[in-house]
Amino acid sequence: MNSIKIAPSILSADFGRIGEVVKETERAGADYIHVDVMDGEFVPNLTIGPFVVKAIRANTSLPLDVHLMIVKPDRLIPEFIEAGADKITVHREAVDELLPVINLIKGLGAKAGVSINPATNEENLKYLLDYCDLILVMLVNPGFGGQKTLESQVKKLHMIKELLTREKKTNILLEVDGGVNNKNFSTLVNAGADILVAGSAIFNSGKKMYSKNIKKLRNSWKRSDIKKNF
Repeated sequence: MNSIKIAPSILSADFGRIGEVVKETERAGADYIHVDVMDGEFVPNLTIGPFVVKAIRANTSLPLDVHLMIVKPDRLIPEFIEAGADKITVHREAVDELLPVINLIKGLGAKAGVSINPATNEENLKYLLDYCDLILVMLVNPGFGGQKTLESQVKKLHMIKELLTREKKTNILLEVDGGVNNKNFSTLVNAGADILVAGSAIFNSGKKMYSKNIKKLRNSWKRSDIKKNF
């Protein structure tokens, strides 16, 4: 279980005290800080930019997991990495040619991730397996926090895990985002998730509960045969 990582999404946090929240989240046992960047065009919401990432970086030693839900991500990737991003994830749907974007990220010293939306078939990932460090499976349609996990995406996660095993790409990490909570945490881990992004499940019950909520997620995991779940 030590290899399973929890990445609290600050999209659900109190932005009025973001520096304190990040410090409290690190003390609570988080493994990463997940930062959702939205441009109001690729998804119907607008969030933060490099300056906020820089402020977060100043308040934590945890790796910053920056998820770009934006069009033309190559325009801002250098700024996010300079601001302190350790991992940059871009969407398969956001650009026509993703390989140059992956090469840009890795060339600037960060880990490169590829994310796919619920409507995107996992076959779109095959040609990228030699280049990316991480695959982020969206369990909901991106743009807003607090949504319920789509069961179809849990099956997709399992299929991608099988693809990575078949292609001998087990070094690629599998991340999931969308509706993660203590009720589905175990199913997602057993389906293949290495990193689980959680927002509401961690932040929606107050700062004194961060540590308890993270522990509750970890303790909800029970090893099982994933085939029993479908």
